[in-house]
Amino acid sequence: MSIEYVRQQLGGAERILYTERHHWLFFVAEMIKWILFAAAVLVLLILLRGWWLPDAGWVWYLLLVFLVPAARIGWGFLSWKMNVYVLTNRRVIELTGVLSKRVADSSLEKLTDIVLKQSILGRMLGYGDIIVLTASAGAGISNLKQIRHPAEFKTQMLDVKEALERELGASN
Repeated sequence: MSIEYVRQQLGGAERILYTERHHWLFFVAEMIKWILFAAAVLVLLILLRGWWLPDAGWVWYLLLVFLVPAARIGWGFLSWKMNVYVLTNRRVIELTGVLSKRVADSSLEKLTDIVLKQSILGRMLGYGDIIVLTASAGAGISNLKQIRHPAEFKTQMLDVKEALERELGASN
């Protein structure tokens, strides 16, 4: 769905070359946080059952304990699936949002520097941040956070930028 949305945003001669998204580790970490939250609330409900909660309301509280985290985990998965970074032969595009969409892009022609940041854990698990520096002072992409395979994405960006510069130099 999100790639189709990006395709609608492309120029006539523009084509998608590479796509990437946030590393799965960050979705799993968010999921674990909500599971722990549900477990803590469940323990609290069990402790308070005899003292505060009436017998009739017990089922409704239990249902809420599991529905809220389940809904949040589902929303987190959709968000992870729909947020994507796209490299075309002309620009880098960041697409975010599940129901409403935000498309930000930076022209490869204006790209001046690319900074790759990876912690030791990021290097072991294959994630990192890419900082895109451009000559324009607009509101393009500046940070690709927690991206999978950041070194490969950076290399692809550099290769495509070089091909674009050759193409633009040949047309002048």
